[in-house]
Amino acid sequence: MITIGIESTAHTFGVAVLEDMKILSNEKDSYTTESGGMIPTKTAEHHVDVCDKVLLNALKKANIKLSQADLIAFSQGPGIGHCLRIGAVFARSLSLKLKKPLIGVNHCIAHLEIGRLEGAEDPILLYASGANTQIIAYDGGKYRIFGETLDIGVGNFLDSFGRDIGFGFPAGPAIDQLAKKSKKYLQLPYSVKGMDVSFGGMHTYIRNKLIGKHPKEDICYSVQETAFAMLLEVAERAMAHCEKKELVLGGGVACNSRLKEMAKIMCKDRDAKCIIPENQYLVDNAAMIGLTGYLMHKAGNKTAIKDSEIRPYERTDQVDVNWR
Repeated sequence: MITIGIESTAHTFGVAVLEDMKILSNEKDSYTTESGGMIPTKTAEHHVDVCDKVLLNALKKANIKLSQADLIAFSQGPGIGHCLRIGAVFARSLSLKLKKPLIGVNHCIAHLEIGRLEGAEDPILLYASGANTQIIAYDGGKYRIFGETLDIGVGNFLDSFGRDIGFGFPAGPAIDQLAKKSKKYLQLPYSVKGMDVSFGGMHTYIRNKLIGKHPKEDICYSVQETAFAMLLEVAERAMAHCEKKELVLGGGVACNSRLKEMAKIMCKDRDAKCIIPENQYLVDNAAMIGLTGYLMHKAGNKTAIKDSEIRPYERTDQVDVNWR
């Protein structure tokens, strides 16, 4: 079966082509800035401008004709409404043009399902992206959230902090590189509340107490050490509670070299398996949408055009998982 996956939840517009569970291509074009953050309307305009090009690139790389497609999968939510809408319209158009079934995919769940390609069987997912920070595991017929951010996602926190010190969007890679130039730790608020985390207080403290008074590299180093320790504390607690021996990283923040290193150390100490997909499958990507859509379709799921509305606020634990 040939599946075309479409991703458009935030700054990335992606198209992937899969043959069953084999990824033939995974193309994307992302909205970036030299300074400032992501403006939803401009990001949506970016997606409109690049959607045809990204589709053609994906088909060319996969050596597949559009007419060969058997299924159209798209990210239905959660995400930024302006951006989701572009991908949904694009997917509906392809479905109607080709007279092929359509299937809406939960973006968060797709980040977990892509771990299957790396051998994950029953993992805890540490999902760390711009708007989302969640600890997820399969239990009782659903992917359930065992912990999450109480305010902003870790990626949005890093991007906001990055703007404060002069970085553009996304700021995470620049923070990662600058942090490597320091080993001096500055004490920061550490906010773990049960299984949940909070980054707002840390951000306010950095703005008021550190920026302009300490070297940027020291602040970047301290931010990463503190934020990632918080994430891995709750992830490890979830592994113990659920009695699971696998940790999968997902989301754009999971590309961070220090988070990967810390995750591997924690899993080694627990005699657990740390599964980190390639960076192209950690960031927002269409391959994970296509893969999850294929698995859902095999289980008998489908999305009628009338039911293909975007779901910007859909939570991971609202989706019935009947394909496992």
